[in-house]
Amino acid sequence: MSLAVSAPGKVLLAGGYLVLDRNYTGLVFGLSARINVISRDIQASPGVHINEIIVRSPQFLKAEWRYGYHLADEDGGIKTIQLQGGASASAKGNPFVETTLNYALTYITRRAAYGTTQTLKPVTLTILADNDYYSSPTKNSNAAGKGSGGSRFAAYSTTLEDAHKTGLGSSAALVTALTASLLSHYLDPSLFDLATDEGKRILHNLAQAAHCAAQGKVGSGFDVAAAVYGSSHYRRFSPSILSSLPEAGKPGFSAKLFSVVNGKDAESQWDTEVVKDAVSLPKGVAVRMCDVDCGSQTVGMVKQVLAWRAAQPKEAKELWDELQRRNEKLASVLKEGKTEEIRPAVHAIRELVRKMGTESGVPIEPDSQKELLDALEEGVEGVYGGVVPGAGGYDALALLVRDDEETTKRLKEFLSGWSKKKGGKVRLMEVSGEMEGARKENLLKYQGWV
Repeated sequence: MSLAVSAPGKVLLAGGYLVLDRNYTGLVFGLSARINVISRDIQASPGVHINEIIVRSPQFLKAEWRYGYHLADEDGGIKTIQLQGGASASAKGNPFVETTLNYALTYITRRAAYGTTQTLKPVTLTILADNDYYSSPTKNSNAAGKGSGGSRFAAYSTTLEDAHKTGLGSSAALVTALTASLLSHYLDPSLFDLATDEGKRILHNLAQAAHCAAQGKVGSGFDVAAAVYGSSHYRRFSPSILSSLPEAGKPGFSAKLFSVVNGKDAESQWDTEVVKDAVSLPKGVAVRMCDVDCGSQTVGMVKQVLAWRAAQPKEAKELWDELQRRNEKLASVLKEGKTEEIRPAVHAIRELVRKMGTESGVPIEPDSQKELLDALEEGVEGVYGGVVPGAGGYDALALLVRDDEETTKRLKEFLSGWSKKKGGKVRLMEVSGEMEGARKENLLKYQGWV
């Protein structure tokens, strides 16, 4: 048995920092760059039973992880243990992969007991990331250009740890795609169907729980929501929903995880709001991303902004309330197709974002990014406006542009000239905004890789 699923990356076009608080919302777009996971049964010799899951990321060097698994005592659920592998195996663990396996397999074994006797057969999970998740791919000549997916999935001459990410939400898309793959592979469609609203609800809750555990903190969750649902108007869940979950493998983990994911009892009812109807783009307008290739330490920036908010609560609330109004204005302008109002709506948001950066001492829209955004607006026909998305910093720009080849050509030429003039490295990514979330895929897309 083989099947493939994918989950998109994300861009938080408006609502950076605000999205951490349930009193505010974020305008989130899914992206066409996807993390793909292909599951395939491992065929054991007749009469031989093996408990092994192999996870491989063949675009990178030494990116294979082998896991054994067992049922932990006292209802601790499924616990995985990394095994020693061969020459292609990674000596380092991957907390996002390992945590996702613990959470998803625990949920599956408990769910299956209610409607099927299916056991966990050994499986190989192959992860393939679209090129835009990493800056300037350096191709490994031994693996590049495999099959029909060669141009879409570059082969890198580096390990996964050394690859430079572009900030499109790869960890959330990975956890979501891996969770969806495991649920779809092991559970009968009567118990889990990714195409249904109920299937997406279960996937969302389980992926959020696993992603927060892997990160070691309860984040806003907008990146996982985008990976599951695609573009939306997002309000976060209450962090308390996940606060009572024991560590994977510890007593009671299985029952508690099952209860939290299903969200049926009072204390584990999810209050996330994902409103897809509130988000759309005018006909002929696209979201495009620029990779600025120098990266930001988001965690440190978030801590500093929240420290400013705690120290100046009155001023911060006034600023955030007004910024929320301006973010909602942009969402309505886009939904109503008022292209002539995009630029002033974007400018109004950027003004307050810079003010928040000044007051908190955090470079949310740094001078170099401001200069580039202003130059793009003034110098490239077809650019309606742009922002430094999410938490801001130096690693990316999100642009609202005319969706045609001429505008794309002008953007690429301008950014090439800008890079030469400024001595940096700025490029237009192939990725664009996309409405759809996690979905099943045709296996033929991955010929040569699996």
